[in-house]
Amino acid sequence: MALFKVLRKNREYRKVYKFGNSVADRNIVLFVLPNNLDFSRFGFTVSKKVGNAVVRNRVRRLFKEACRLNLHEFPLCRDYILLARNNVVGKNYHAVEKSLLKLLKRLGLPKG
Repeated sequence: MALFKVLRKNREYRKVYKFGNSVADRNIVLFVLPNNLDFSRFGFTVSKKVGNAVVRNRVRRLFKEACRLNLHEFPLCRDYILLARNNVVGKNYHAVEKSLLKLLKRLGLPKG
């Protein structure tokens, strides 16, 4: 059982991309949109431009772990999408976590 819900449908992703706020650095683009649910949902996107399947899956695993361990930092009742940029390839967990926490701070949302 996952500790957080995952965005599954294409229309859910499109809605967050279209109506949500975004902040970015050289590693990650973070999209956020309030939802009408009692929990937060997460989506993880890594384009084929980033690398082969092994590289993309590693980046996705890093994103999931960073979100799981820092779930208390994310405000509730929102949809989040983490979009990987090319620069994230080869980064370790701590670099990804630092980048994600910095982006959350820049959003200025209250902690959940």
